Amino acid sequence: MNTTDIIDPDAAWAAFIARDRHSDGRFVGAVLTTGIYCKPSCPARHPKRENVAFYRDPAAARAAGFRPCLRCKPDEVGRDRIAVAEAIRLIEAAEAPFNLDQLAARVGYAPHHFHRLFKRATGVTPAAYARGLMARAAADALTREGNVTEAIYEAGYSAPSRFYEHAAARLGMSPSVWQRGGAGVTIRWTVAPTSLGPLLIAATDKGLCRVAFDEDAAALAMRFPKAEIVSGGAALADLAARVVASVESPERQQDLPVDVRGTAFQEAVWQALRAIPPGETRSYAELATIAGNPRAVRAAGTACGANHVAIVIPCHRAQRSDGTMGGYAYGIDRKIALRNREGVA
Repeated sequence: MNTTDIIDPDAAWAAFIARDRHSDGRFVGAVLTTGIYCKPSCPARHPKRENVAFYRDPAAARAAGFRPCLRCKPDEVGRDRIAVAEAIRLIEAAEAPFNLDQLAARVGYAPHHFHRLFKRATGVTPAAYARGLMARAAADALTREGNVTEAIYEAGYSAPSRFYEHAAARLGMSPSVWQRGGAGVTIRWTVAPTSLGPLLIAATDKGLCRVAFDEDAAALAMRFPKAEIVSGGAALADLAARVVASVESPERQQDLPVDVRGTAFQEAVWQALRAIPPGETRSYAELATIAGNPRAVRAAGTACGANHVAIVIPCHRAQRSDGTMGGYAYGIDRKIALRNREGVA
């Protein structure tokens, strides 16, 4: 098998056998007996291992004499990602929101097909991506503007009612409270013992806003200086117990509510992290691609570092493309322990 055009043939074969959609676009598998190359998620029956060569892209496979599979159409993967990247550029540059038909037409796709394509690549729909940008712009404007209504219009909303409908829940607090730096928000906290050390667990009435090892109420108050910080008591007990269960048994999924905010890209990365099944990992490059910007590998790593709710958003499942683990805010030993408990080799 040709190994000059691949990074890791064993990892590529594993993705090929798993029909891993997240690996589409990272390489193609070429079948020596048929002369056809496929993307990793191709639904066709798998050939024998010794009859498959892996190439970095379709161009390399074609140069070696292979032709594209008519079933999985591997050449369209690159086109799809270019279209998603172009759609993101159009959304971010637009003065007024695109509807789906307009956006799909601009990038040359049928609306319903592009809707599925965009969501598969970014984790959110085009409309949700645009709303995320507008909500973030509103949050930024609310910190500068003296008038809430002016800030809402500056962010691109057609009317204040549209902001309240789409943005208020995402921001986790009302516009006037946001403008005052979170004053009036109540955050309940506790420090729970775990086998990996003391864990700060804090939540608003909407969900968890901070989960961190080796922090206490003083650190929480520095992070949220204008919020009311109160001891959790019974109101937080059930939620805290479920967070601790995620530490002790991370292989069991916990559907925990969160109240965290970031840029649209960061939130797309966080959503991608929450979608990783226990026991599996994703590279920073894969996370960047799922978040809609394949070149933003370093930014994907930064988004993992900006994660406010450890364990709940499982950034311990992120790693470098070469398979090494990368960093972890709470120490590499804890990252290893969490991954071992999930069964990651």
